[in-house]
Amino acid sequence: MSNLTVVKVAVENTAYSFDMLFEYSVPDFLYDDVVPGKRVLVPFGNASKKRVGIVFSKELCCDTAKKLKKVDSVIDIKPLLTREMLKTSNFIHDMCFCTYFDACKLFLPHGLLLSVNVLYAINPDYEGILDEFELLVCEYLQNKKSFTKGELIVSACGLKNISFLDKMFDKGILLKNVDAQRKMNDATIKMVELLVQNDSSEVDKLTKKQKEVVNILSDVGIVSVKELCYFTGYSSAVISALENKNIIRTFDDEIFRKPYEYVEDVNTSPIILSDEQLKAYSGLYNLFNEEKANGALLYGVTGSGKTKVYLKLIDEALKTDKGIIVMIPEISLTPQMLSLFYSRYGDKVAVFHSALSLGQRLDEWKRVKNGDAKIAIGTRSAVFAPFDDIGLIVIDEEQEHTYKSEMSPRYNAKKVAQYRIGCHKGLLVLSSATPSIDTYTKAKKGIYSLFKLDKRYGKAVLPDVQLIDTTYQSDMILENISKQLADELKENYIQGKQSILLLNRRGYNTYAHCSECGTVSTCPNCSISLTYHIRNGRLMCHYCGYSVPFSKKCDNCNTESVKFSGSGTQKLEEELSQIVPDARILRMDTDTTSSRFSFEKNFKSFGEHKYDILVGTQMVAKGLDFSDVTLVGVLNIDQMLFNDDYKSGERAFDLITQVVGRSGRGEIPGKAYIQTSFPDSEIISMAKEQDYESFYNVELPMRKAMIYPPFCDLCVIGFTSDVEISTKRAANDFLNQLKIVHSKKYKNNDIIVLGPVTPRVAKLGGKFRERIIIKCKNSVEFRRMISELLKQFAKEKKYENVSVYADINPESVM
Repeated sequence: MSNLTVVKVAVENTAYSFDMLFEYSVPDFLYDDVVPGKRVLVPFGNASKKRVGIVFSKELCCDTAKKLKKVDSVIDIKPLLTREMLKTSNFIHDMCFCTYFDACKLFLPHGLLLSVNVLYAINPDYEGILDEFELLVCEYLQNKKSFTKGELIVSACGLKNISFLDKMFDKGILLKNVDAQRKMNDATIKMVELLVQNDSSEVDKLTKKQKEVVNILSDVGIVSVKELCYFTGYSSAVISALENKNIIRTFDDEIFRKPYEYVEDVNTSPIILSDEQLKAYSGLYNLFNEEKANGALLYGVTGSGKTKVYLKLIDEALKTDKGIIVMIPEISLTPQMLSLFYSRYGDKVAVFHSALSLGQRLDEWKRVKNGDAKIAIGTRSAVFAPFDDIGLIVIDEEQEHTYKSEMSPRYNAKKVAQYRIGCHKGLLVLSSATPSIDTYTKAKKGIYSLFKLDKRYGKAVLPDVQLIDTTYQSDMILENISKQLADELKENYIQGKQSILLLNRRGYNTYAHCSECGTVSTCPNCSISLTYHIRNGRLMCHYCGYSVPFSKKCDNCNTESVKFSGSGTQKLEEELSQIVPDARILRMDTDTTSSRFSFEKNFKSFGEHKYDILVGTQMVAKGLDFSDVTLVGVLNIDQMLFNDDYKSGERAFDLITQVVGRSGRGEIPGKAYIQTSFPDSEIISMAKEQDYESFYNVELPMRKAMIYPPFCDLCVIGFTSDVEISTKRAANDFLNQLKIVHSKKYKNNDIIVLGPVTPRVAKLGGKFRERIIIKCKNSVEFRRMISELLKQFAKEKKYENVSVYADINPESVM
């Protein structure tokens, strides 16, 4: 070809400070195979070591003299990423200050990722003299029938590193090959197919057992070896003998590892909507049918039937054959939602969340990619479901902080959903009883269409909510439970109804301290107190997992004076067994839900009334629908009101409103009790009445006065290192550079800078932390300035042990 074919490639394992789309030339023999969205092996760096890359673009270059490294090989048969996925990866790269490859990886299940292995074998044509170590390597490889991983050779022969093998390759002693291997293989099952006619002469010569196998295959056609052996009662040796005689052939057929069992008989009955729901549905359906991208907020009180509205919308969206994504904020909400979706849509549903195995996640991804599943449901990772065409994205409980990733890439799933739906000209539906201030503001301004549901569905009514003043300890019969709430729990149990209690602290006691010197037992790795867990008798850190056996002896003054204070869900469980001794109590917190599918088992058991009282942290507060729950208790909520974060009021209102809304969702009216030492709190009073409008009207002016979102964007620059002084110096130096760069190049971008400040948890996992908070407008120019500063900082050798990151609009600034 007269022109040079050039591709731009995102290469793995590059540092953000020098990351870009790297250019490579395409050999003529690979021209047709190298296309955007495929993975390739490319030489990278001075040593030209092979790395995996993803092709972003391909074009002809007139400059044939341009010196570029060549693409080595193509890994994928078909593109893994569509043009829209590559555009979205570019969007994430720009918004989240991450590398191009890391942005692309979000679209790929971990099991599909590759590890590049350098393999070696003896060169049979080499005739030179070998030294002692070269002879050792060759003797080891003589026993190998194929190329062997360099790491295995180094380990077996006691070599220091793989560079010795490369020197042997340079001398011609060894042959070298590079292989990219998947981290998870496809699941397969061995199948059997008959190659001859049942009445052929070859069959006459077979044994009785072999003829019986042939007869079965003649009747049923292709079948698995496992099934064939089961039905005949014969071993696989009979199958092998037939294969050796060319009577049958065996082959591997791919199967999918199902995370859950699908419902065979799906419920296709029409969804009946109330007049209020029908009005909201009709508005959403009209937006869905428009030939442009749209966004809408479905805002309704708890129990108003928002799910029914968007299920009806999904029914219609399926008729268009476009992909549908439904996101829920936490794994704890998955069981009930999955049961609902499976019963209605069967195997059209694919699941995306972190509790699945690598193989299950890979297979669910493939089912969507192949078009076998049309609905992807899951936590925030579901936003990356590989649909070629997306018609509808629903984000349930849209206000939840879990839609924002706290790890790099620090993406916001709601922003990604908005971008993807814009590319496909589909509809984005945000659903909540307590929408985020930002989302509700956009709805008020008309950026999103607003649809309201003011009443509960059917005969259900909002619960009767009462406040219990716990200022005076005389009202408490136990540490966590007041006399009034205890009486209600007993009565609810007698009536055969269920109760939910929220205590947003796990463990038994929340901290241990010495009554003599006042020393609090703290984690050596994190600046946080240790929590006592009665089941294992240990003090544990809920941040890094550090634990130590409890001892009454104080490490500071050596007296036997260490005592407990505060209480968590373990202690509450114990107190409940004293108040209602015959009640069956289910506790759900991080400690009891660590095993796979524990949420599913626990919620299923509670739904089947195998338990009378559900105790838990905030994972029991939202999205759950149990018709027999007629009593909810909210305990020790006060600390949420006074956190040093601008969102503390919003979070407290949300949590109280949501958990209270779990009560009375059936035909029997429910009750809810909020225990608080601040019964006059405006936030608690508004949450008690489920009065979101009033809360919004109080909160918004405060945000405006303090210049917080939605009246600005926030960018947090975070610094971490093993050395406290280095962390502080790095933050101060970055601030100085920010002042210089802003005044010289970006002074038209108005910013307000706070800090550096030390976060509330100053030390985490052995790393000291500092932050700079910037109030800004999240513009292209602003992000360019921050990117420039991050790359400049990375070149400072004196801070090579300090990690720095930037996060736009994090869920917490402290």
